[in-house]
Amino acid sequence: MLLGKLAEALSPTKKIKGKVVLMRKNVLDFNDFNASIVDNLSDFLGQKVSLELVSSVQADLGNGLKGKRSKAAYLDHWVLKNTVLASGESAFKIEFEWSEDFGVPGAFIIKNNHPNEFYLKTLTLEDVPNHGEVHFACFSWVYPASKYNYERIFFSNQAYLPSQTPDLLKTYREEELLNLRGTGTGERKEWDRVYDYAYYNDLGDPDRGAEYARTILGGNSEYPYPRRGRTGSEPTKHDPNSESRIPLLISLDIYVPRDEKFGHLKLADFLAYALKSVGQFLLSEFESLFDSTPTEFDSFQDMLNLYEGGIKLPQGPLLTAIADNIPLEMLKELIRSDGEGLFKFPTPQVIQEDKTAWRTDEEFGREMLAGVNPVVISRLQEFPPKSKLDPKAYGDQTSTITKEHIQQNLDGLTVEEAIANNRLFILNHHDTLMPYLRRINTTNNKIYASRTLLFLNTDGTLKPVAIELSLPHPLGDKFGAHSKVYTPAEQGVENGLWQLAKAYVAVNDSGVHQLISHWLNTHAVIEPFVVATNRQLSVLHPIHKLLHPHFRDTMTINALARQILINAGGVLEKTVFPDKYAMEMSAVVYKDWVFPDQALPTDLVKRGVAVEDPSSPNGVRLLIQDYPFAVDGLEIWSSIKTWVQDYCKIYYKSDDVVQKDTELQAWWKELREQGHGDLKDKPWWPTMQTVQELIDSCTIIIWIASALHAAVNFGQYPYAGYLPNRPTLSRRFMPEPGTDDYKELEADPDKVFLKTITAQLQTLLGVSLIEILSRHASDEVYLGKREFPEWTNDQEALDAFAQFGRNLSKIEVNIKRMNTVGKLKNRTGPVEVPYTLLFPTSEVGLTGKGIPNSVSI
Repeated sequence: MLLGKLAEALSPTKKIKGKVVLMRKNVLDFNDFNASIVDNLSDFLGQKVSLELVSSVQADLGNGLKGKRSKAAYLDHWVLKNTVLASGESAFKIEFEWSEDFGVPGAFIIKNNHPNEFYLKTLTLEDVPNHGEVHFACFSWVYPASKYNYERIFFSNQAYLPSQTPDLLKTYREEELLNLRGTGTGERKEWDRVYDYAYYNDLGDPDRGAEYARTILGGNSEYPYPRRGRTGSEPTKHDPNSESRIPLLISLDIYVPRDEKFGHLKLADFLAYALKSVGQFLLSEFESLFDSTPTEFDSFQDMLNLYEGGIKLPQGPLLTAIADNIPLEMLKELIRSDGEGLFKFPTPQVIQEDKTAWRTDEEFGREMLAGVNPVVISRLQEFPPKSKLDPKAYGDQTSTITKEHIQQNLDGLTVEEAIANNRLFILNHHDTLMPYLRRINTTNNKIYASRTLLFLNTDGTLKPVAIELSLPHPLGDKFGAHSKVYTPAEQGVENGLWQLAKAYVAVNDSGVHQLISHWLNTHAVIEPFVVATNRQLSVLHPIHKLLHPHFRDTMTINALARQILINAGGVLEKTVFPDKYAMEMSAVVYKDWVFPDQALPTDLVKRGVAVEDPSSPNGVRLLIQDYPFAVDGLEIWSSIKTWVQDYCKIYYKSDDVVQKDTELQAWWKELREQGHGDLKDKPWWPTMQTVQELIDSCTIIIWIASALHAAVNFGQYPYAGYLPNRPTLSRRFMPEPGTDDYKELEADPDKVFLKTITAQLQTLLGVSLIEILSRHASDEVYLGKREFPEWTNDQEALDAFAQFGRNLSKIEVNIKRMNTVGKLKNRTGPVEVPYTLLFPTSEVGLTGKGIPNSVSI
């Protein structure tokens, strides 16, 4: 002890200056969003917030194998000049005493004696001896010290594998991970930083009544599901296996680890538009505002009025009720500034240039390649199409489409020749829906299982040639399907039937898109990666630094979805056809989810729209050359993979390093066995024993979280904001000859079309929802960008990341160029909407482009 004091006395000390950037809590409060930044900043001065630097080379002899700490330093002067800060941020000076033999600080410990939490963004040390600047990227809420039973520590931006971590930082590293894992018990509080797993057992509300009870997803073989973040809420009274829910009118504040919550700018944006949506949904009296029929659009012009003129609300009780029940900030959003009406939406891109082109067969086929759900279409490899449903349970489900139905539309080819020449494709929503049709059709929805055959024209466009609509056999499931086939027609009642057939297909595709392509295959499957990464990979770990930006806001948006969108009686059930069976149906589909197949080249080959080709840069050759999602996607995929490869090889020089990385192995084991635990025994999981497996896995994770989500999310309003193009419900079956419905179809096919698809109230709610989901927030961070430029101290990694950004910029230029090439007809189509959903960057708002780093909305 005396030697330690003597060494300290003899060691010269130096003052190290630094700058701390933070935000006060009330700056981030939505209700106080315009609060003066200057107010009460002095509260942070004095000795309210202390910081202690931690040495990575000199031990604290009285504290085991931990680095020695500096004396506590406190926030000093508020920095007013020469500081570029984002809205709401404040910068403070700080000065540490630091002995030269302490070396480069590897961490710092912060203690908050202020009564409120604050958001700590960064600490920058300006002139560390023999080193220069040292950056700490914090981006974390720091609550009063009384809320923690441990010390809050932040590490510098230097990445270390576990085996390479300085000895004096190892214990700090391990303790921090233990804190983040928690104990797996108890109800989580807002200041907790605990990441843990739970089943989807909070979608139903059995205490509210039997009609609100829902199947628990996850933990069983019948309804497997990815895990969500655990909240520890109390069980319901009627079902101890179900978790209780916070009533929607009380709060949206479901627990997620505090640092996962929206930043203040996004919070303001989201609340404004989300509250607008909820407000619209509450307007049940809205139906009375329409003319001849209270729940129908009478014409396509009625639909267009939503965008062109708005729907005026009369003065009176309804408007008073709105004003009494909706906060002022929300009311400002609801009432459009032009004063023309309360309900007026931006004009979706699909009808901006042409009001009717969406109805053409060419656009119908194009949107399977360049629309909001371009990830389902596959090549037809057998005729007639067969089913994979169990024949013992469902009988013969083979398609009833015959050669005679399609022969005349194959440009002189036989069916066999068209298949052999890769000219026939299928949009197949038969097997997914057939097992649920009896139950779905007991609701207000009337749905068919569908198969759509399309022919690839010589100009690269797809032409629908037959649509099969199927119902369960009236005598029972074991007797197979009861099917009818519709073919293209340009005039008369046959054209009305064909337009309806396409609408039924669009309804199916809308539901599959929202439930599977969007929710399940991006939002739900990525959340276990968020949890496992924070539990098992230290912030010091290079793979944590690689993946962390791709998890931003995901747990929060998923928690909000469980609260207001995918829950029993939520917006999804009210606007998309599977109704109360929606989430259960997605769980059945999850049984067939395969992690390696999420790689874009693998997916394209599996769907038969590409073939393996070693001479191609991505190892595949497209069979539809003008397939905008695949063309742009392969470029983005290649750039991501190159970046991941360059980055991983900085730290992993051999397979042996991967195998001996204890945190990495624990991460992958937990991810498989807990995060995606219902699929843990599948043989397709990578073993994580090689550098290549690490590169491939990280590339898939980043692809799902960024580009795949962007491709299936941000086109929602451009294409589905006009509901006739992408209806989400069908309320009547196809009119049969000899019936009154058929006579009505002959007399007024447009009116029958509108009476079949989504009704007024559901349209308003659905359009409101996708307007929210399609918007880019003002603080979005896009692929190839980082929130903090000094996110790592490794120059080689920074150089590789800069090259990644340059590659993405080249892709942007190429996308712009391709969208002007006339022979690439699928790039814009009859509706003249350029394909930009995989354009890397975007402006704020409804742009129909931009790839955020993460599943953030």
